[in-house]
Amino acid sequence: MKGLRELLNQEKSIYIQIKEMLERDILKDIILEEEKVPSTNELAKLYAINPATAAKGVNLLVDEGILYKKRGIGMFVAAGAKEAIKKKKREHFFEDYIKGMLAEAASLGITKEDLIEMITTNKGDEK
Repeated sequence: MKGLRELLNQEKSIYIQIKEMLERDILKDIILEEEKVPSTNELAKLYAINPATAAKGVNLLVDEGILYKKRGIGMFVAAGAKEAIKKKKREHFFEDYIKGMLAEAASLGITKEDLIEMITTNKGDEK
């Protein structure tokens, strides 16, 4: 089974981790659009989890239109899934990363100009 070789951890719910691993494999072209994804039973066996837990993660992607079911065959990656995942992740990028960074920078007296300099030179203040 290609992709999905990551280890599960205790940081978040297992079904969310399954969902995120499938998303990452789609983004990395490990699983391509219109390609079959591992079954919930395969995921359950691979990670030693309950098949219902694996199904919950897969079904989140079905609800988002990332995966679709071919009756009697399995789950497949929808056309446009990679772009849809990127779009969703871009929308969350500000909230997940930038907002906290700006608040921390402000608390340290780092200006927007300083941040831009750090980003463009790829290094912090070395004074």
